[in-house]
Amino acid sequence: MEPVLVAVAIYSGLLGLVIGSFLNVVVYRVPRDLSIVRPGSACPQCGTPIAPHDNVPVLSWILLRGRCRSCREPISIRYPLVELGVGLLFAASTVRFGLHVWLVAVWILEAGLVALAQIDAEHLTLPRSIVWPMFAAQLAVLAGAAAQEHDGRRLLVAAIAAAAWFVPYVIINLVSPQALGFGDVRLVLSLGLGLGWFGPGVVFVGFFASNLLAIVVGVVNLARHATTRRQPLPYGTYLALGTIVALFVGGPIVNALALPGLR
Repeated sequence: MEPVLVAVAIYSGLLGLVIGSFLNVVVYRVPRDLSIVRPGSACPQCGTPIAPHDNVPVLSWILLRGRCRSCREPISIRYPLVELGVGLLFAASTVRFGLHVWLVAVWILEAGLVALAQIDAEHLTLPRSIVWPMFAAQLAVLAGAAAQEHDGRRLLVAAIAAAAWFVPYVIINLVSPQALGFGDVRLVLSLGLGLGWFGPGVVFVGFFASNLLAIVVGVVNLARHATTRRQPLPYGTYLALGTIVALFVGGPIVNALALPGLR
């Protein structure tokens, strides 16, 4: 691996840690209709503002042994895991895809999906205030990359992939809103666009992986009596997970299957 790529991967990982820290704020506040800007971060238990030296991603949680400095109440391990997860995703995607302008669009997709997966798992909602800005930012970056690389075809394929995933889901939502919420329908525009940049086959892998995960987890939960058939499913969480899987292994899977029409 080239030293420059290693260095950029490290820096992108550090950027991911910072973005992950911000996403923790987003995940907590957006579903509660709170501002993500003001006030600053505070302990959810006692409300004490978190000092800058106690707000260093991952490291502060370790040094504080997972407890608030003021009230000593436990701080969920979810916070450092999100920070670390986004950092690893950013670094891994830098290594996986190399240095390109459109790598920023991959980061945007990954960061948005980390936040949306958690919100949907906890609140069964996919806020428009996250989904639409994520899609707009992806589109802007990919359009700029296509113009720079003189590759309008790639952007066109991505747009068609987004529409190809979006339209059937709109129809399903119209026929049976209980089976598929419109939040999921909005989300697949971003998924189709982001995965479609890498080819139709990667979109297919994302679609298949998402639904396979949803089915497997749903069946297991039913068998364990953890859920009921009437209980809503956080489908957006599985869409997010399937998309992350497709980002990293979708291309190799398509190549291994030797499906030239889906490349």
